[in-house]
Amino acid sequence: MPRRVIGRFYAACAYLRMCWVALRIVAMQFDSPFDVVIVDQVSLCLPILRYARPCGIIFYCHYPDKLLTGRESLAKRLYRAPLDLSEELTTGMADVVFVNSKFTAGVFAEAFPILHSMGVRPDVLYPSLNLEDQDKVAATAEDISSLVGKDEQLLLSINRFERKKNVGLAIRALALMPEGDRRKAKLVLAGGYDERLPENVEHAAELEALAKELGVAGQVQQMRSVPAARKAALLTRAACLLYTPDREHLGIVPLEAMYAGVPVVAVSSGGPLETVVEGKTGFLRPSEPKAWADAVGRLLGDEALRKRMGEAGRCRVAESFSLEAFGQKLDEAVWHLATAESRDSKKAK
Repeated sequence: MPRRVIGRFYAACAYLRMCWVALRIVAMQFDSPFDVVIVDQVSLCLPILRYARPCGIIFYCHYPDKLLTGRESLAKRLYRAPLDLSEELTTGMADVVFVNSKFTAGVFAEAFPILHSMGVRPDVLYPSLNLEDQDKVAATAEDISSLVGKDEQLLLSINRFERKKNVGLAIRALALMPEGDRRKAKLVLAGGYDERLPENVEHAAELEALAKELGVAGQVQQMRSVPAARKAALLTRAACLLYTPDREHLGIVPLEAMYAGVPVVAVSSGGPLETVVEGKTGFLRPSEPKAWADAVGRLLGDEALRKRMGEAGRCRVAESFSLEAFGQKLDEAVWHLATAESRDSKKAK
């Protein structure tokens, strides 16, 4: 089935594909019934699963789909209206709704007022890191000594080259640091880049222009679409991670950095409020360059503080954001629904 029609209708096609998958699942159940089905992100298929072949349903709402697209024209608003309403109504058909953070839970309540009035309250299931995979990748980290000098302190930003990621904040913070600290620092902007996407190309050029305008072009380097081995090397070498997005749903990158023993400076909004512990695993600051410059300068000037925060961050990720922690909570929900479905089935007989 197509992902787009004449370059448009991406959401509608995604919804139709999920409905087709649900129909296939229903057909499979006649031979091997399921107790629980886990549905990710797109909820329109839930009525098919619910009514065609009853089972327990867990729905993972990473973020309301209705908030991930613009409404710049009347045609777009008319197109989205039935999709948005169906998203809300069908999401309410799940037995359990998970979201990826407390921040997203608040957004969920605002985006879905009908469900909120019905008492639907999502539970938080934090996305996880596979720590074993993280360790394996770290073991393959490549040598980047030719990219970062021995005496340079590496400031690292890992984000897609998109304007909403607010990466310019990192450049502005670097420019406001005292000259002595700034000369020792090197800011690497690493992240996803696709030359077929106009925003990626335009924003990369905008960041280069900003660095030149602020007089720090020689200390800012872009690394686009960084492979895993180089990303691991950057994290191993970094003095701190600068996580600039505002109102981010959760943010996996701060977790990766903390597990690598790297302190994090993040905007004090959204998911980082739940992952980064202020003063213990990093600093949470408003989206103001001077506040960030002060926080980064404090880290660069105190090696013992960096080490202490790095160790605390690694322990925090291992305890609260591992695949084991994720699996345990999901497993509890699955078994609860499976036993409930079993009881209901016996009563029906």
